[in-house]
Amino acid sequence: MSGFHVASEEDIKSGRTTDVYFKRTRRVLEAKGMTGVRVAAEVTTSSIPGGSGWGVLAGVEEAARLFEGVPVNVYSMPEGSVFRPGDHRGMRAPVMVVEGAYYDFCELETPLIGFLCQESGVASRAAAVRLAAGDKPVVAFGARRAHPALAPALDRAAFIGGLDGVSTILGAEAIGEEPMGTMPHSLMIVFEDQVKAWKAYDETLGEEVPRVALVDTYWDEKVEAVRAAEALEGRLSGVRLDTPSSRRGEFPTIIREVRWELDLRGFEDVGIFVSGGLDAEAVTRLGEAGADGFGVGTWVSCAPPVDFALDIVEVEGKPAAKRGKLGGKKQVWRCHDCLVDTVLRYEDDAPACPRCGGETEAMLRPLIEAGEIVGELPEPRAIREHTLGQLGRLPGG
Repeated sequence: MSGFHVASEEDIKSGRTTDVYFKRTRRVLEAKGMTGVRVAAEVTTSSIPGGSGWGVLAGVEEAARLFEGVPVNVYSMPEGSVFRPGDHRGMRAPVMVVEGAYYDFCELETPLIGFLCQESGVASRAAAVRLAAGDKPVVAFGARRAHPALAPALDRAAFIGGLDGVSTILGAEAIGEEPMGTMPHSLMIVFEDQVKAWKAYDETLGEEVPRVALVDTYWDEKVEAVRAAEALEGRLSGVRLDTPSSRRGEFPTIIREVRWELDLRGFEDVGIFVSGGLDAEAVTRLGEAGADGFGVGTWVSCAPPVDFALDIVEVEGKPAAKRGKLGGKKQVWRCHDCLVDTVLRYEDDAPACPRCGGETEAMLRPLIEAGEIVGELPEPRAIREHTLGQLGRLPGG
């Protein structure tokens, strides 16, 4: 390996990123004439990081690409689905099922789980931020806290989890949107003068770029905010506060002061955008103080992964599972209105919702049939809308 330490698509699909015991398992199965033994395996988790009780499923499209051309069938919840570890009775609920000869897909378990675990963790935290922000815009600022090779995947997961935009160029291409951002402190430092930097930014960039000035480089935030508004003479759409924690003090108080001073001088239309070490709780608190938008980085991009596992539950059509797992292939039935899940055997009929008595729908839907992608792979914006529709039906959503 030379250059950057990253795996290629071919490395991943050929099993070179797998744990070595899967390679050894394939050798054993081949040596003993068991390459045709068919199994069904389920992807489940026992908990959601942070204790929220729910998460947002991401990584499904990459899972589909991973299994494309492999002689297996895959059933999955749609990407962007809210999921819980178990149904209303506590029965573990699968988000994906893979069936076929174990020999054919065992070495793809590691990348499969990697896609789902990390991207679902990011999407789940993005959804928590979305709920905290309400209708106020939130941009994913966390690319610099992760390996750059992952930037498109992390930005995409943050977007489908509910954030409004992403800051990286390649991440924006991955979601079919324009990248969003303001300016770095380094611009003011290079110019050695905030006003010169703000004016240069305004004079250089096209009208499609919002004029959002960073206003905490040298002086008090409210002083710089007023100077920026005056310098750009009605062209300023917002100011960004990215004050470091060592200088921040009571951040809500600073926001209220900036808002007051801007309004006092007739700059009511200049919004306040905040960033720097924010999490869902901070977004709620600062939004209540008057912040109009947020840039959230590390808390989303470095989210703890969802601890998914892939476990065999059926061998040659007969139930089989290790301790702590439920044998037999299953289906997850969900009430559209209540989002209440019921886990039953795959062949069972649809139940009524245990809460409202309404109809339920099957959540595990065909994604791959004999190696061919048959399920829908929606565009990121459509997935995001699917996510937002469910968040609005969660308790407190």
